[in-house]
Amino acid sequence: MSSLRYAPAILVGRAVRVLARWRKPGGGSAIPGVVVNRIAPGFLATTLNGFPLGLVIVTGSSGKSTTTKMLVAVLRAHGLSVFTNQSTANISQGLTSALLERVGLSGQIAGDVAVLEMDEGHGALIAESLTPRVVALTNVMVDQIDRFHDSEMVAVLLAKIAARATETVVLNADDRYLADLGSSLDATVRVARYGVTAEVLGQYPRGLGYADTAASRLSAGTGLQLTRAVGRDADVQFPTGGHSIRLPARGIHYAVDAVTALSTAQATLGERFDPTIACTALSAMPAVFGRGEVVTVGGKTIEFVLVQNPSSFQLNVDSLEAGTEQILVIIGSDVRDPSYFWPVDTSGLSHVLIASGLKAHDIALQLAYDNVAVDRVEPDVPTALDAFLALPDPASGVKTIIFSADGMRRTRAHLGLVSNAEES
Repeated sequence: MSSLRYAPAILVGRAVRVLARWRKPGGGSAIPGVVVNRIAPGFLATTLNGFPLGLVIVTGSSGKSTTTKMLVAVLRAHGLSVFTNQSTANISQGLTSALLERVGLSGQIAGDVAVLEMDEGHGALIAESLTPRVVALTNVMVDQIDRFHDSEMVAVLLAKIAARATETVVLNADDRYLADLGSSLDATVRVARYGVTAEVLGQYPRGLGYADTAASRLSAGTGLQLTRAVGRDADVQFPTGGHSIRLPARGIHYAVDAVTALSTAQATLGERFDPTIACTALSAMPAVFGRGEVVTVGGKTIEFVLVQNPSSFQLNVDSLEAGTEQILVIIGSDVRDPSYFWPVDTSGLSHVLIASGLKAHDIALQLAYDNVAVDRVEPDVPTALDAFLALPDPASGVKTIIFSADGMRRTRAHLGLVSNAEES
């Protein structure tokens, strides 16, 4: 039954949003959420728990944004109306701000199901007030050492979120931390596992980036399995047979994200789930914001590669097309300690035209130690971008920009590209 108990808070939040955007166009998106959470602390949980088909949470160290976008595409292809959040709105105030965009004064949002990407730290803080039907766990990686000091800590945070699931926990069976977590869950909650075959894992001697890889692979028939991943093509084995998909970007990590999304969609839809519909929807997806995304600026084709932790950096370096000629690397203020990326073997880049960002000299030094030629170090991002785009088109491949999150924001702002908050 609808209620107007949160109407005053919603109106205040919307007024704050208008003022914040007037004061700083394109910014201040979390401020309305901060205000509403303070004056109406029950609003977030009440709204998220109110969807007819429940709440689905996607969380983990890496792959959350891509998996969430894939899952939403699959559910919508099955005819569901889905509320979801942007990747930058995965903490409590961001989630509340995202809700304010769609909620009515009754405190309800029209839609069948909510699918939310959730930061593992903030998610654990608000989990006690949420009752998700399904929780999907992507992986545990060495990530954000200023926030998550060790992998054990991340596993504990994810366990708190998983414990709130009322129906199913979907987890990566190849991640040892998650495999152990699955064994400790309440017996009333179903555990849906997915993973890669031994043959697929064998193609990656460095592993798939997890803090600790499980000793054995998922047995055939006990969950969805990735049986092949080559470039942007992948094969997935369902209980009813195999299906092929075209990935939105290159790399084994995107293939695993796809299997995560498919397994979560299956858990959410139950008997309504159709593998053919799901794989067709995935194959039609564009690349997710900054993650293998290809854009055209001033007639120049550019590929964006976002690196957020050592594992994603390594997997993306290893997935680049052979012979990529023109590479710009931008590492910004979000990488507070440059040694964070030292475990990454960047030798596969061979040649970088420009190193840029606040940590330009640091990444240039790391590249040099890996025998990667760096033509120029230019800390000023706009100057580096202008010089990079002024170069003639490469003879093979496309211009490629590898950036951290701060580098991505500065790149998109300088090039006048749509912000994440404005994506549909």
